[in-house]
Amino acid sequence: MATLTESRPRVVAKPLAISRDKALYGGLLVLTAIAYLWGLSKNGYANEYYAAAVQAGSTSWKAWFFGAFDSSSFITVDKTPGALWVMGLSGRIFGFSSWSMLVPQALMGVASVGFVYVSVRRWFSANAGLLAGGILALTPVAVLMFRFNNPDALLIMLLCAGAWAVTRAIDSEKHAARWMMLAGALVGFGFLAKMLQAFLVLPAFGLAYLVAGKPALGKRVVHSVLALVAMIVSAGWWIAIVELVPASARPWIGGSSANSILELTLGYNGLGRLNGNEEGSVGGGVGNPGWGGATGLQRLFGGEFGSQIAWLLPAALLATVVLIVAAGKAPRTDRTRAFTILWGGWLLVTGLVFSFMQGIIHSYYMIALAPAIAAVIGAAMMVLWRRRAEWLPRATLAGGILLTAGWSFALLNASPTWNPWLRWVLLLTGAIAAGALLMVPELRLSRTTARRAGLFTGVLLAVTALAGPTAYSVSTIATAHAGAVPTAGPAGAGGRGGFNRGGGPPGQTGTGTPPGTGTPGATTGTPGATTGAPTGGMRGGGGGFLGGGGISAVSSELVTLLQQGKNGYTWAAAAVTSNAAAPLQIAAEVPIMSIGGFNGTDPAPTLAEFKELVAQGKVHYFVGSTGGGGGFGGGRGGTSSEISTWVSQNFQAQTVGTATVYDLTSN
Repeated sequence: MATLTESRPRVVAKPLAISRDKALYGGLLVLTAIAYLWGLSKNGYANEYYAAAVQAGSTSWKAWFFGAFDSSSFITVDKTPGALWVMGLSGRIFGFSSWSMLVPQALMGVASVGFVYVSVRRWFSANAGLLAGGILALTPVAVLMFRFNNPDALLIMLLCAGAWAVTRAIDSEKHAARWMMLAGALVGFGFLAKMLQAFLVLPAFGLAYLVAGKPALGKRVVHSVLALVAMIVSAGWWIAIVELVPASARPWIGGSSANSILELTLGYNGLGRLNGNEEGSVGGGVGNPGWGGATGLQRLFGGEFGSQIAWLLPAALLATVVLIVAAGKAPRTDRTRAFTILWGGWLLVTGLVFSFMQGIIHSYYMIALAPAIAAVIGAAMMVLWRRRAEWLPRATLAGGILLTAGWSFALLNASPTWNPWLRWVLLLTGAIAAGALLMVPELRLSRTTARRAGLFTGVLLAVTALAGPTAYSVSTIATAHAGAVPTAGPAGAGGRGGFNRGGGPPGQTGTGTPPGTGTPGATTGTPGATTGAPTGGMRGGGGGFLGGGGISAVSSELVTLLQQGKNGYTWAAAAVTSNAAAPLQIAAEVPIMSIGGFNGTDPAPTLAEFKELVAQGKVHYFVGSTGGGGGFGGGRGGTSSEISTWVSQNFQAQTVGTATVYDLTSN
């Protein structure tokens, strides 16, 4: 009689098997994470304007919710606070530091690469997804911004996730509505990261589903409306709360002249970016060529933008045409056509807006093009590679690689003294790759030899496409970056339309001070500075005017004064412009009132309001400069100038370290 043990079925343990595709996908994400996290702390507090707000949000829930610059919630940053929420929560959990602030940004970059991979793989192949993910991961401006604390990291991750959701909606019939609503919600949260820029993808997302979705047209329209509703709800709930909360119970809305988030959305951060009429701008003006150079189709291909994003931009435009031709007269639901509308539409709409917008534009905005460039190239390369036995696809692929090699040569030539050998090697590699593409299929080779030749050719193609951006990305990782307008790659690469590297905006001197004024909130390095952000070798435009490295100008004596003088006061000190206030707040870890907001032009507070705050004993000190010049800063007239004049006429100046300080309780 069989025993109970003998009667049980035998369980055969199967070894854990990981497919090649999954292993490569995991490797892509791991390598991306290593690249984005490597030496991350060298960027210090990066953009100190946002870093100060992150610090405030890590200690005050009110400041966190509204995106206030300081923990006492006087004024907000001039953006919606979505990105600050993520970094602020990290700071609250792990303690505020450079790492706790920047690591979430890097992980968002890894997630963005992952979403691009799964989106491309779903309709093409794992190899196409790997190529697309690799292109995004190695785009110089992406490497820069996923290691920085500007809002772009969260925006790009949400938009990539939104494109993936639209892809799933197009594939689905039963759950298409859910996927479209998810896409809408993701874009809506993208608005909470960087306002109206998130909506540039809407034409592509909506049209792709309306054209290629599986349900009947009526249902597709309804699903699109539901997605729009989801977007409005996810973007609008915070706007509604801010508008409904009494102004006395919340911070002033930075960047607005009427303390209105709607004004900020539609004005300075909305239509003003398109037509140049930017209320509260830092120096715009209609068509001002000082901000991003002259408008037109050429804008993205050279100057300050070329080295950041344009390496594969010509190839991406060619790839879009290839995908359109490949779709041909296929049925309405054809995936290639849908993919082209989705990602090609993203590329074209965003690229055209960036090319012709007349308001403020910075080179790091170009990260918004990177996912679309990566996706269309990954897909088109797979389409052409599969048909390389045919003459026309083979010739197109060879022409594309020659175009890329020549264009990379031109971009590298903009920095003639930086690794000059690289551009020649890249050009030669491109020529060999094109020749191999054209010749190998014509040769009579054995199957093994042909496979090896194909692999060799594929490697040459990848090297040609990625060598230039990879070199710039490595340079970016190896270099510390700070300020409001950082740039990727080696110093001297490309031109700077709006800011010279380390310089100021149009009408400003190299230190960011308006001509003829003192040294308001100067941020030049000084001996005996406190520790914090790195003080040497920092890269980024805007210098002192827009923050970045400014903490190096805050002396230990001033830190001690502010820390000892904070007790019993709502604000330990006030300073004109966030540029002057941010390094003080970060270094001393006390709330500093930013008079006039970002660049001192916001009418907050008025002179009467500031006098009342001083009379109530809510502000202890006024810091006029941190460079010893004795001047007040920022702001081009208005209430900040009135406040500066009143302080200088009614209170005694003293020098603390290298700073000019006024004790507002001395009268």
